[in-house]
Amino acid sequence: EQLDRGNLFLIPLDDRREWYRYHHLFADVLLARLMDEEPDHVPDLHRRASAWYEGHGEPSEAIRHALAAGDMAHAADLIERFMPAMRRSRQEAGLLGWLQGLPDELIAARPVLSVHYAGLLLDSGQLAGAEGRLRDAEKWLEGSDTPIVSDAAEFRRLPGAIAVYRAADAHQRGDVASTTAYATRALELIDQDDHFGRGSAAGLSALAHWTTGDLEAAHASWTDAMTDLESAGHLADAVGCAIALADIRVEQGRLRDAMRTYERGLRLATEGRPAVVRGAADMHVGMSERCLDRGDLETAVQHLVTSKTMGEHLGTRQNPYRWCVAMARTRLVVGDQAGALALLDDAERRYVADFYPKIRPIAAMRARIWIALGRLAEARAWMRAEGLSAEDELAYVRTFEHITVARLLLAESARDGAGPALREASALLDRLLEAAVAGGRMGTAIEILVLQALAHQMRRDTGAAFAALRRALDLAEPEDAVRVFLDAGTPVAALLTSLDDRSAGSSFVRGLLASFGRGRSGAIRQDLVEPLSARELEVLRLLATELDGPGIARELVVSLSTIRSHTKAIYAKLGVTNRRAAVRRGGELDLLSRVDRARDRATENR
Repeated sequence: EQLDRGNLFLIPLDDRREWYRYHHLFADVLLARLMDEEPDHVPDLHRRASAWYEGHGEPSEAIRHALAAGDMAHAADLIERFMPAMRRSRQEAGLLGWLQGLPDELIAARPVLSVHYAGLLLDSGQLAGAEGRLRDAEKWLEGSDTPIVSDAAEFRRLPGAIAVYRAADAHQRGDVASTTAYATRALELIDQDDHFGRGSAAGLSALAHWTTGDLEAAHASWTDAMTDLESAGHLADAVGCAIALADIRVEQGRLRDAMRTYERGLRLATEGRPAVVRGAADMHVGMSERCLDRGDLETAVQHLVTSKTMGEHLGTRQNPYRWCVAMARTRLVVGDQAGALALLDDAERRYVADFYPKIRPIAAMRARIWIALGRLAEARAWMRAEGLSAEDELAYVRTFEHITVARLLLAESARDGAGPALREASALLDRLLEAAVAGGRMGTAIEILVLQALAHQMRRDTGAAFAALRRALDLAEPEDAVRVFLDAGTPVAALLTSLDDRSAGSSFVRGLLASFGRGRSGAIRQDLVEPLSARELEVLRLLATELDGPGIARELVVSLSTIRSHTKAIYAKLGVTNRRAAVRRGGELDLLSRVDRARDRATENR
């Protein structure tokens, strides 16, 4: 009615979002009228809109209108020309959707489009579809026909790009030898100034090394990949490399280097940028875990709060999964095993397969909590389901699981008395330690040595127990790695108090004993490490009502975005991921009644 009266711009709208909503509504009305009255004009209008958006540097809208016009050839040309820039800005999902809407024969005639389509399919785990697209691209290198090419430089890079995606395909299929061969070939084919291509090839080479446990070579290749991707302007991918680099340093026992890597990644994502780069939220999750490793629980939780308030759009696809795992670790520190298990369940639901080796499976993490709770039958069922045993041939990617098996055998020995389970555990730990030391995985070695100390103590071999514990302390002290000792509980505390004066007198051991004395290794605490603010408590109270987000905002006389920020902070501090869990957790901690009591006191004072 307002449109017909010519009053479109006379409607008073203070909220910018409402303004856009109404004007899009009017646009829909106009389009419906056009389709009804002059449908033959619609494709031409879409073509004109596509040309306008192309000329004004808005490729997404240009492509959308070309597709709406049915001009598939022009849409393919636009996608091919703008794909490198759109991939830099992480618009893979949109690109894949558009490509899937194009006719197969049109894509097959464009080798550059075919090979990048293959890359997008590989990213999403569609290996069979990627193979067909790679073959479409390869045939143009073998034949004499002239392909359709929008960018001659991209066509010249085709052999190197195909080798990169062949390496990616081999990696996803578990063929380490072929991954290495194709990645090496790609680096031979790709020009030095093609930083994106070289960064991709170096990353795949790093993955091959990482999968086999050659961590130093993997770290070197990841460093090359990060440098090249940053030079290419693929900043989100470069920031993502920091996760792999830090994970490797943690396994090597170099926690300080790992923290510096995350700090570098955060600087790359935030400093001197008009907008924060995707991956910044992951850096805070990584820093949280490193703070926890050195016993700084409060700062660890604060990093998780910061990551959550940043929002999922500033994290990688795996950030929600990693966040839940990191928060589960903080819940274990304060003795909340049930909360940790719930977070691991949430992490499992949020897991998205990627190229990184899965070296810490959720199922094994869950089994470790069962072991700590004495639920050994469930842990034994996990072991059977995964086909694990103490006699397995050791493989790097299953190290975490085999250490979990050793933990289970030690727990069964503690329950049933020294016997076959203890002998199996000791033999397995000996083999695991030998492999870890040979691979330079000293972070893993510290954990194994702590378990060995416990195994020796169970056999009443105090001298061997002390020797293993001293060796673990020597490796851990330079990196301030305390969590691995605290997580082992009172048996390790008892060994530490019995060490000779030289070892027990070190500041590191004194600090460990002080932490044990504060009950930070498993005593149940019902308070929060990071307390909720008065405003967050008020928001939590309203989350327990029937009010929706806008209703809560009106109740507190604040904006909806402010409520969302408070809600994210509440979820992070409570270690939950949804409203119902936050209310339940708030009830368990008596937070809701605290709000009511505070309101009652305020009323009385008035």
